Amino acid sequence: MKSPLSGIKPAWIRLSVLIVVLLAGGATWGKWWPMLNGWVQTSLASRRPASTEEEGAAHDESDAGHEHEGHEHAHSESASLELSPQAMRNLGLSEDYVRPIKLQTYRRSITVPAVVVVRPGRTQLQVATPMTGVVTHVHAVAGEAVTGGTLLFRIRLTHEDLVQLQSDFVKSLGELDVEEREITRLEKVVESGAVAGKTLLERRYAKEKLEALIGSQREALRLHGLSDRQVDQIAQDRRLLSELEIVAPSPDDHGDDEELRLTENTVVPVGFGETTPPAEPLLVIDQLDVHKGQSVASGTRLCVLSDYSRLYIEASAFEQDSGGINEAVARDWPVSATFADGSVVENLPLTYISNEIDSESRTLRFYVDLPNEMTRDVTNSEGQRFIAWRYRPGQRLQVNVPVEEWADQIVLPVDAVAEEGAEAFVFLQNGKHFDRVPVHVRYRDQKHVIVANDGSVFPGDLVALRSAHQMLLALKNKSGGGVDPHAGHSH
Repeated sequence: MKSPLSGIKPAWIRLSVLIVVLLAGGATWGKWWPMLNGWVQTSLASRRPASTEEEGAAHDESDAGHEHEGHEHAHSESASLELSPQAMRNLGLSEDYVRPIKLQTYRRSITVPAVVVVRPGRTQLQVATPMTGVVTHVHAVAGEAVTGGTLLFRIRLTHEDLVQLQSDFVKSLGELDVEEREITRLEKVVESGAVAGKTLLERRYAKEKLEALIGSQREALRLHGLSDRQVDQIAQDRRLLSELEIVAPSPDDHGDDEELRLTENTVVPVGFGETTPPAEPLLVIDQLDVHKGQSVASGTRLCVLSDYSRLYIEASAFEQDSGGINEAVARDWPVSATFADGSVVENLPLTYISNEIDSESRTLRFYVDLPNEMTRDVTNSEGQRFIAWRYRPGQRLQVNVPVEEWADQIVLPVDAVAEEGAEAFVFLQNGKHFDRVPVHVRYRDQKHVIVANDGSVFPGDLVALRSAHQMLLALKNKSGGGVDPHAGHSH
């Protein structure tokens, strides 16, 4: 005899059981759901990476270059430090110093001692008198800043050759005037037949001789330093030039403004120029070698002017480093300079390398272009201008020359890595905590540390870029306790 349920299919039986279970679960929802939800959250928290969800979004596989399988920084209370906002400010951990790790190119550098020097033939300009005379006025003041064309000295000429040449030149011009008047008179007389034409011809020959003599005298005056305009002025006024004005030369221009200045010319007296910064370089009067009333011979140095707007850095590298320096020049890598006060100047061009090794020190010298910066610019009540420059010849410094390039490296500041014995650590931000993570240091210089990209840290991890040593000490103080007074005693 068959059972009444034998005709019911097994599928319908399973469906009925499922409906009964669902109805029972809905009826008892408030009892089992909180327990289940707590268990799920606990399981997820135990498997969550140390970085927050926002930080995890930065762990892109294309940036890290690693499989993110197993990319979990374990959060351990013994290796984690919770910092208050005040503590973070005390450690200087602002947004600028808690940044994601990025892969970047690093250039390994060598450090070379150096000194700031002048540019030969460009920085210093010597002002000398081209003629013998007596200094009647000294307008220059030691230490003052002037521009090209500024009046520096007045000299009363006593140069015998120049005085004699001017006298002969004026005398020849007078004789030429007489000959021209005589020729004009004879031309009228010859027409009337009162005087033979031979006399007129002789006068014309004499005029040509005087013109040739005047031409040679003009050239002699030019050889003494006078310009064509000044010679023409002598010819026009028929007066000897007795006073010479010495003006500051321009380091860049070498045109007609470089002619000898005389009292009839318009010049800018020192101390009474415009106070606005000029377009051309400012020249500082470093040495003043003469005084009023002093007799000076031709070629005597009057003063020394210096243009400090651009200088050179002279570095001395060891002979074995010449290959790396040549590589830096070939690849056009800029260098950096570190001064004694800690200031650093980046992206300086390497100008040239010496073609010989110093025989005594066995070093190779090379030169770096150094643009200068003005730090002081004042004008006193007398209109005299004084300036000061940031870099000065004789300053000692160090030049960092890149000699090798490494791509895709984790580069951190030195203060981002703390060392304890053979271990090295960085601190990764995890919410309000900073987790200590051991790393392998591949290379270290004075400013940077190269951390191995071996999975200890990943690109995108938020890392503290400073105060790592202080954080390590704080972590040790947190985990350590007081000293046991009974340690080492047996009772």
